[in-house]
Amino acid sequence: MDRLTSMAVFVKAVDLGSFAAAAEALDLLAPMVGKHVRFLEERLGVRLINRTTRRQSLTDFGRTYYDRCRVVLAEAEAADALAADQLSEPRGRLRVTVPALLGRRCVAPILLELAQQYPALELDLSFSDRIVDLAEGGYDLAILTGDLADKTGVIARRIARHRMLVCASPSYLETHGRPGQIEELGRHHAVIYSRPGWVHPWLFAREGQPPVEVVPSGRLRLDDLDAVADAAISGMGLAWLPSWLVRERIQAGTLVPLLPDEPGYVFDNYALWLQTPHLPRKVRLAVDALATALPRLMA
Repeated sequence: MDRLTSMAVFVKAVDLGSFAAAAEALDLLAPMVGKHVRFLEERLGVRLINRTTRRQSLTDFGRTYYDRCRVVLAEAEAADALAADQLSEPRGRLRVTVPALLGRRCVAPILLELAQQYPALELDLSFSDRIVDLAEGGYDLAILTGDLADKTGVIARRIARHRMLVCASPSYLETHGRPGQIEELGRHHAVIYSRPGWVHPWLFAREGQPPVEVVPSGRLRLDDLDAVADAAISGMGLAWLPSWLVRERIQAGTLVPLLPDEPGYVFDNYALWLQTPHLPRKVRLAVDALATALPRLMA
């Protein structure tokens, strides 16, 4: 006999309280239920159920074995569900929260292509720069840039990296000159990315050491990176911007990268999801798609 099948019959007999009820539920002959239980008892060398003509009761070992059988059967069902999910078409709603600009420019095109590939997949994208709680917000997936804080109960996978560049317009450089090293940045105007009560310092990598931090001064403080880039193009000052945002502007000649001898600071980009025994295929496919395509968009 198959041991897993016998475990399932044994559990059903305990749950329903009799061999006859288990036989009816499983569409078996009543004697067959008894054979499955005896098969387990003979294999284990110990009695599982005390049986009389009037009633049946679990032995002490039978109770312990019953609990373990339920765990084994649940794991077996989960394994089968995993295989079925792997072979099935992803469907249902996929809720993703992404940083606003990065989401529009880089993440959304990849996920929209995934939605086109799988018509049963519903895509629900939220574009926001605030840090969200995955469980509280009901999100399947979050995209995050920068260092990870304590994320208990959350799984994180790095899906891309991007480099930061100091840039300026040709007109600004013609008027104010070109900084040749970090120490000269303080003598220049800057267009600063800021949020209420917070200004992100400009970072410059140092091998084996903490990065050098520069807090520039400037009369323009904007909370949108696209607006920072536009202001820099208009000649308002230097800007510290991600490579994926300025690549086309540099190619068009409207921005010029500066400090070529300084290694640009690199930010990691992560996909985060709640820790779960079984990751839904729709989430797994989305993460894999982003990990494959996003590095090319952010190089």
